[in-house]
Amino acid sequence: MRAVRVRGFGGPEVLEVVEVARPEAGVGEVVVGVEAAEVLFLDTQLRSGWGREYFALEPPFVPGAGVAGVVRSVGAGVDADWVGKRVIAGTGGVGTYNGGGYAEQAAVPATEVFAVPDGVELGVALAALHDGSTALAQLERGGAVPGERALVTAAAGSLGSWLIPWLSATGTTVVAAARGEAKLQRAKELGAHEVVDYSQTDWADGLEVDVVFDGTGGAIGRAAYGITRAGGRFLGYGAASGDFTAPAEARDDVTLVGIFQPDPGEWQELTRRALDHLAQHRIAPTVGQTFPLSEATAAHAAIEARRTVGKTLLLP
Repeated sequence: MRAVRVRGFGGPEVLEVVEVARPEAGVGEVVVGVEAAEVLFLDTQLRSGWGREYFALEPPFVPGAGVAGVVRSVGAGVDADWVGKRVIAGTGGVGTYNGGGYAEQAAVPATEVFAVPDGVELGVALAALHDGSTALAQLERGGAVPGERALVTAAAGSLGSWLIPWLSATGTTVVAAARGEAKLQRAKELGAHEVVDYSQTDWADGLEVDVVFDGTGGAIGRAAYGITRAGGRFLGYGAASGDFTAPAEARDDVTLVGIFQPDPGEWQELTRRALDHLAQHRIAPTVGQTFPLSEATAAHAAIEARRTVGKTLLLP
């Protein structure tokens, strides 16, 4: 079968399509026939060699932390009723990155397999796996209430398409920060009340917010931290700029909330809740672009060039 492999750390060109043996389901595993593989910004970072202090990866490896498809087989200790079911699945333990999703089939832990509700497209359901569960966790930890102002950075990304509608529905005033007119327009369509373009050096001038949901990090995250009101909360969960937010000066009047690291049971519950929101049509996450499996290089290049909105998928 075909898979996409990182042959060595570097730019998108280090991704190559290779023929590999079809996986077999081991003890506690299922094999999924992959119809869609999610492409995370994290994938592009790990491919480049970033984050080796957090993730023990050495080339060659097959990237991809999540897949959607149909269960083809199960290993020992797994209920045979999973065979034939439409599912989404993570490819490794919570808080790790085992990869393996950029392929026509993937062997995944049965504990990371979730049935997709009837009527929900597989590609849309895949957005619940990491983005939906993370958004739910961040919303609960951020505690935004009616009348407050919330800033969402990387607002046109896949996580923003969950956060903005949910925050708006609570009565929170949503300020969406993104780069370029197309992404700002998408944030408005998602329900943002105000938008700011952080490609402008003065983007934060005059802004004040009560809570920040920061998926960007770096200088943008530091600026967002600086405009958080006294008594506010700053949730830093992403490093799309290349590094996490490191405040130039700590503040006693702002609560800093770091990366959420749920235990497996928490993550499973959050994912099921995100899928239920999809089934009940309470949320419509953005699948902004798809690429054939053979064009994984183009998918990574588009993400790194900031040309994407919402979720990016590979379609084997």
